[in-house]
Amino acid sequence: MKNLTYAQAIHEALTLEMRRDDAVFILGEDVGLYGGGFGVTAGLVEEFGKKRVIDTPISEAAIAGTAVGAALQGMRPVADMMFSDFLTNAMDQLVNQAAKLRYMFGSRVKVPLVVRAAAGSGTGAAAQHSQSPEAWLCNVPGLKIVVPSTPADAKGLLTAAIRDDNPVLFLEQKLLYKTKGQVPEGEYVVDIGKAKVHRSGTDLTVITYGRMLTACLQAAQKAKEVCGISAEVIDLRTLVPLDKQALIDSAKKTGRVLIVHEACQTGGFGGELAAVVAGSDAFYSLKAPVMRYCGLDVPMPFSRGLEKAAVPDEDGIFERIKLLVNGKKA
Repeated sequence: MKNLTYAQAIHEALTLEMRRDDAVFILGEDVGLYGGGFGVTAGLVEEFGKKRVIDTPISEAAIAGTAVGAALQGMRPVADMMFSDFLTNAMDQLVNQAAKLRYMFGSRVKVPLVVRAAAGSGTGAAAQHSQSPEAWLCNVPGLKIVVPSTPADAKGLLTAAIRDDNPVLFLEQKLLYKTKGQVPEGEYVVDIGKAKVHRSGTDLTVITYGRMLTACLQAAQKAKEVCGISAEVIDLRTLVPLDKQALIDSAKKTGRVLIVHEACQTGGFGGELAAVVAGSDAFYSLKAPVMRYCGLDVPMPFSRGLEKAAVPDEDGIFERIKLLVNGKKA
């Protein structure tokens, strides 16, 4: 194990996979000499050359279209979209081409591509560079959606995504890039589609993903110390495919469920999570309605104060844990 930042873990996964398989290449805006919008691809062009680390024109549609075509021809492209907001410019290629081609050709073709994009708020990048659009694409059959929360998972899940024969949207929340954690050395793969229980508990289940994991774990620890509440915290890691059984089993054990994510509540992925729990036999174990704590339904403000107020935080999670367990603010 070694201590790496989230960004370094992604860089290591890219490096190892490019060394292992000549079919893997990177394309996107400023991924070469500049090293990527967030420094993740720094140094890769020096090792692998401009034919495998390709600086593209400023056109997300062209990046995605090139990646789809290359994947169909047996390559394994990793397309860097920089900000997840820019996925809107590539939606036709992702939704109508990448997601559907393997199905439409009866599995006679594969579409092994990864689309990396930095998502979420917290950097003062304002409304057009701070969105969390994962729920839009979870609605598209054929796409896998991965949102790693830790450096170790970032490395392991990206490795799995690159090796997958289906298109994978790999969302990296921007505030995680500088966070550090223990990461296994050498080849490391985390299976796509498996949630992880980061903290066991008996009174309540907190379901989350991405950068909200840290806030949920801190709130759970505070709830234990202040109120004696035992909260279980589950990190989804992958939204599609979703580890439904992990959620159901935990809800049956604790009887209470709090869902936390940064994206807007209306139409957010939390609604799907609530439906999974309510539509299973875990429903009969519930001692309270499933609760969601999500981002506000507003464009993300530029003001740092307003930006912070628009998304969940540790104090808000703590208060909702108390409310679910005690039925009132403690």
